[in-house]
Amino acid sequence: MKLVAYLATVDRDVCAGCRICSKVCPTLAITIVEKKPVVDAARCVACGNCEQRCESRAITLEKLPAPHVITVAVDDLPREQVDALCIRAGFHPSQIVCFCSNTRAEEVAAAIIKGAHSPEEITLRTGLRSGCSVECIEPALRLLQAYGITPTPPKGGWQWYGLTPTLKEIPEAVKAKYSNHGFCFEEDLKILESVVASERR
Repeated sequence: MKLVAYLATVDRDVCAGCRICSKVCPTLAITIVEKKPVVDAARCVACGNCEQRCESRAITLEKLPAPHVITVAVDDLPREQVDALCIRAGFHPSQIVCFCSNTRAEEVAAAIIKGAHSPEEITLRTGLRSGCSVECIEPALRLLQAYGITPTPPKGGWQWYGLTPTLKEIPEAVKAKYSNHGFCFEEDLKILESVVASERR
């Protein structure tokens, strides 16, 4: 859940036309028209990426007269379906996967089940990646892949980062090489899996 209280606004007279704003928007709310950015108010989640990275300081966040909340309902879906998707991706359903927006894995899973099939659409529906926009691409990609979707980065986008290997993905050769150096790969994996699969309540 995220309260959206601002809207990115462009001063076209000040704008230098660098296009950085369109490349850092996590919802693809900014398009370039006649070499200048245009903001789609319906897609702007007031993350501030465009404002912070605008070299000519042509973008400001203007307060909305009526703030609105973006959120995804989880309870109208079969609980087993949501939980199973989270667990396949390696997350506990109640685990917070984006601290900036306080978004939980179950919310992202619900958004995906309801049709959000890209990180940009997940952000638009849940608020994930609307804070720092750095680390939260990873849970979005992991949950999408667990659902059977392998999205491709938007053309020219800068806000996609690779996945960090987890305990499940450490190669056997690496485990064998370092298992005698105090690392407990298999034991740690069992603990992690027990936490992920534990009851929500």
